[in-house]
Amino acid sequence: MKNEIISAASEIAREKRISKDDIRDILEDIFNTLMKKKYGEDADFDVIVNVDRGDVEIYVEKEVVEEVENDDLQVSLKAARKIDPEIEIGEPFVEIVDPGKFGRRLINIAKQTLLQRIREHEKRKIYDEYSSRVGEIIIGDVHQETRHGYFVNVDRTEMFMPRSESIPGEKLRRGDSVRALIKEVIKPEFNDEITVDEDRPRRRRFSNRPEIIISRADKKFLLRLFEIEVPEIFDGTVEIKKIARKPGIRSKIVVESADQRVDPVGACVGMRGIRIQSVVRELNGERIDVIPYTRDPETMVARALTPAKPLKVMVDSTEEDDNLIVAIIPDKDMGLALGRGETNRELAQELSGFNIELVKESESYSKTNEEIATGLDEIAGLSKNMIIKLQEAGVESVEELKTLGLQGLMEIPGIGPKTAQKILSQLNV
Repeated sequence: MKNEIISAASEIAREKRISKDDIRDILEDIFNTLMKKKYGEDADFDVIVNVDRGDVEIYVEKEVVEEVENDDLQVSLKAARKIDPEIEIGEPFVEIVDPGKFGRRLINIAKQTLLQRIREHEKRKIYDEYSSRVGEIIIGDVHQETRHGYFVNVDRTEMFMPRSESIPGEKLRRGDSVRALIKEVIKPEFNDEITVDEDRPRRRRFSNRPEIIISRADKKFLLRLFEIEVPEIFDGTVEIKKIARKPGIRSKIVVESADQRVDPVGACVGMRGIRIQSVVRELNGERIDVIPYTRDPETMVARALTPAKPLKVMVDSTEEDDNLIVAIIPDKDMGLALGRGETNRELAQELSGFNIELVKESESYSKTNEEIATGLDEIAGLSKNMIIKLQEAGVESVEELKTLGLQGLMEIPGIGPKTAQKILSQLNV
């Protein structure tokens, strides 16, 4: 028989693009629940839903008795023989149930439960589809901006880009087409249980929190853009070894080619810079440095400090921090090496894995002279006690020792001719 619940479900299924099989399963669950509510948990019944015809057939099995004590589970012999004249007491009798006799209360509950189950179905379908697509780039339309971020529609599916995942300084407006990375799909709480209350349907609060988080600030978004623009990266000829990024300001990528005939930097930049400019435009003008990979740490640091060109890069073996590298920078290029808010140095450190100390060229000379002038403790064979005696006499540097000569050293209390000669021999004087 035609049923208003089936008709409503069919219409919703068309709007929501839910398959007929799925909507049939949902409806059968609903009618099974209603039957248990009306006839009890022990009732023996079958529900057949035909979505195409828009009808439902419900059959309940009852016991034939002489005198009915329970209308839901029993039928009188007299009533049963009107349908089957040969039926006897104790035999099962199959009765057709009219869903219209459920009553307006149960029908309203069924309609509201249908909407609840369809919402649950949609959430599950979205999760199943997009959880396997994390890391992909999507294209959608901005349909709402809030102080927390942007809501973006992709094929009628709502996604959310938090402010922290958008590019700083980029202003998106309603209707703008935007590309972003699927960063995370939050698994929702599924409620498959159908609740039928005695008096009214139980109200549930459904979270409006988007389940699909997208990003334009993530490093993987930059990687995927290069895969789109650079065929050599997509096919594996060129590999992006590492990425350091400060969204909206600067990014650095390290690239290596598996084919010696292919220049990895040239492949990423493209002829006349066409490839990298496409990525830069997509990232709202973010600067991108493409760096060839090397296993030499000092060379890697020098390249990572691009656009600055260090005069010299060296591991500082005198420091306790064995992960420290010192880069000597021309005075005029110190601003480039640091970058705005020291961004360039921070990215270079992230990219190379070293702590980088930047030293101006002019300061490096004075530092070298200072090290020479205070190197008494590095003179071989000079005891700590002797150093103290020299310092008490006002001698603080190797150069001052050489100036004193043999006679001057012997005038220092506690230093005899042999000791003075030994000190000077260590200085090759």
